[in-house]
Amino acid sequence: MRAAKKVIIIVSIIALGIFGYSQYVLASQIDVIITQSNLIEENEKESKYDVEIEFQNPSLLVLTAGVTEFFILADDEIIGKGKLDSFILPSLGNSLVKGTFTTTSDSNSDTPVVKITGITKYDVFITSIEVPFIYYPTEEQAREFIHQN
Repeated sequence: MRAAKKVIIIVSIIALGIFGYSQYVLASQIDVIITQSNLIEENEKESKYDVEIEFQNPSLLVLTAGVTEFFILADDEIIGKGKLDSFILPSLGNSLVKGTFTTTSDSNSDTPVVKITGITKYDVFITSIEVPFIYYPTEEQAREFIHQN
């Protein structure tokens, strides 16, 4: 009888470990989409925008994120940075997150490769995980970020 209890406990621990790891892998594949960005103010040095970003969670974990910093790059040169508000990302769901960003320079090339990158720290149970994200905006969004018409 004691051997059977030990086997059940060991199998349960292994199953929880596999489940936890699979959810971690899924959480590290969170999708990010910019749903809108609006120019708030502009001067000759910089432009400030409101932004709304949608995070999509493929895992069964409910994730709580603090303030998230992100950077806007054109041809691997930082041209802006921003912050997103704290948010809760439901399991198998999505969240619309508001934030702001500022761009500070024009790109030197005609068709630069623009990307937005950052790291979001999610609190899960008694631990936290950091999940990097990279988003390549549409051509129209990229032109806004680099002040092209």
